[in-house]
Amino acid sequence: MPKIDDYIPIVGQSVIDDLRLLADHLKGKRIQHINSTAVGGGVAEILNRMVPLLKELGVNTHWDVIKGGEKFYDVTKKFHNALHGKEGDVSNEELATFLENGERNLKEMDLSADIVFVHDPQPITLVKKKKENKWIWRCHVDVSRPNPKVWEFLGKFIAQYDASVFSAPGFSPQLSIPQFLIAPSIDPLSDKNKELPPETIEAVLRKYNIVKDKPIVTQISRFDYLKDPVGVIEAFKQVRKYIDCQLILAGGTASDDPEGQKVLDEVMEKAKGVPDVHVLLMPHNDIEVNALQCASDVIVQKSIKEGFGLTISEALWKSKPVVAGNVGGIPLQVTHKYSGLLCHSVDGCAFAIKQLLNSPAYAKKLGENGREHVRNNFLLTRHLKEYMLLFLSLYHKEDVVYL
Repeated sequence: MPKIDDYIPIVGQSVIDDLRLLADHLKGKRIQHINSTAVGGGVAEILNRMVPLLKELGVNTHWDVIKGGEKFYDVTKKFHNALHGKEGDVSNEELATFLENGERNLKEMDLSADIVFVHDPQPITLVKKKKENKWIWRCHVDVSRPNPKVWEFLGKFIAQYDASVFSAPGFSPQLSIPQFLIAPSIDPLSDKNKELPPETIEAVLRKYNIVKDKPIVTQISRFDYLKDPVGVIEAFKQVRKYIDCQLILAGGTASDDPEGQKVLDEVMEKAKGVPDVHVLLMPHNDIEVNALQCASDVIVQKSIKEGFGLTISEALWKSKPVVAGNVGGIPLQVTHKYSGLLCHSVDGCAFAIKQLLNSPAYAKKLGENGREHVRNNFLLTRHLKEYMLLFLSLYHKEDVVYL
């Protein structure tokens, strides 16, 4: 795990000095992060990098994961889709399942930290145990058009928190508590984002029987309907009529996502008979993800809905040209025709991929612009600073301008 001073060559000494100063002001405070899974998805990935660095800075931080069975995660996946605006009813029985699981975790978890930082809906009911301490609810998904029933249900709990955090300005409906805008981040020194020697990249390609004899188009994401992997295959089929290239669809599943295997099965069926499509169910191996991104000529993130989409910042950090859905937090990372290309459909995705494969110089420039955009806005050091400022603001409300 990198040390905080290892980031100085990337972000500068002054940024690290600011982090140390803020951490000093948090001495004596205990901070507890809580989410639903230790592995899989952007939240776990960020916390795995952030918590050790906060500890090194002297901030008393720990991270707990709630417990839940298959039935509970079926309900929370339904919540996830509903918050993204998917139609369909959530039954009273499912709401009861959600509440019952919350009660079990309430009985088992120590929630006495000075600041309890709850991530996403799964652990949201823990706020019932709030006493004199401070509570933050962090929403990592796009709730700009949520299912009204689910949002009203969650709103009763959200109102009990001291503050809320969202990833993009358009995500948050009106709330009675203060709201903060804090975008996610990537760690430039993690195994997923650090520079790799060519022999490592070549070894990973050999492992998955991928020969770099033609351009590689890649999407790396959890197998999730909202990531539209089937749509990526459709776009690739259009591109391949004009350009001889290959597609990698790589990803894994998360322990709190029961739909993952079903989506993977549909992707495998759709890919049958389509030449040069590599569907890879990968373990959580960051070096391999890094290698596949580095080997790619174009990175795609054709999401239908997206909280943020850290795979985009990962790709841009490697100076790769990106084609992405114009949804959620993606436009914060991709400025159309400057740091990537945005699309709204399968046809649009295919057109953008063809444009980049046919114009290598243009693709290279977009990638270079994207790397600097990530350096300035989406690295872990910025994220650490904004979280610590948020923690401090809970004790100095008169000095805060809410966003």
